[in-house]
Amino acid sequence: MENIKEILNQQLADDFCCSVNEVKNHQHIFTYYEPRMNRRKYTDDNTCFLKIACIHGKLLVSGEKSIVDWCREKYHNSNAAWFMEYGNLHELDCKMHEYGYRVGLAHPFYISDEITQQPDIKGDIVWYEENEIERFRGDLRFHEAFAFCQSAPDRIGVSLQREGQILGMAGASSDSMKMWQIGIDVLSEYRGEHIGTALVILLKNELLKRGILPFYGTAMSHIASQNVAFHAGFYPAWTELYVQKN
Repeated sequence: MENIKEILNQQLADDFCCSVNEVKNHQHIFTYYEPRMNRRKYTDDNTCFLKIACIHGKLLVSGEKSIVDWCREKYHNSNAAWFMEYGNLHELDCKMHEYGYRVGLAHPFYISDEITQQPDIKGDIVWYEENEIERFRGDLRFHEAFAFCQSAPDRIGVSLQREGQILGMAGASSDSMKMWQIGIDVLSEYRGEHIGTALVILLKNELLKRGILPFYGTAMSHIASQNVAFHAGFYPAWTELYVQKN
């Protein structure tokens, strides 16, 4: 597949309305948001009040003019390595409330470009292509694996089963053309058996074979999920924050 760093840099350029060179240089970038064709799509909404990414030791900031201008004045000399600390997030959240918004999620994201050897695990592996995923709509056991988002469709899933019972499920959504996001659910009574890691490895390997760059996002406090990413061969690539209406 293409160079992993070039795929990621191009994706972030599309997401944050700038050029690849601007993503790669060491200067903070502040842009007014416009929905580009190849951006990652989490919702059908084409608007973006504010989102911020930390990568390559810099900030990528995009959104509506009023708040981007404020961010440029406020953060033009900020150290991106420490941007997601509570003090900054609290200050930003207070500012967002003036506009009827609040800080939503601030997540680390992981990527991988290497096929990983699948660990031995007891059970049957079952794959689901896009047209077979619909059967799980409304099944709350697998809400992380399948989001059923119209703008970022669920494309493929894989489960581990024993005696016909699903123990865990991993799924991938096409958030963009070249980068698909992996989600994982393991039933509580089977956690601790490394089922999540095994399924994420299987799905990651399949996406790489299809020429897709897999990525994985989780909460900063979700250590178990971060360990799944690490043991499945992912490494941290960037952190991203977005705001949402109150």
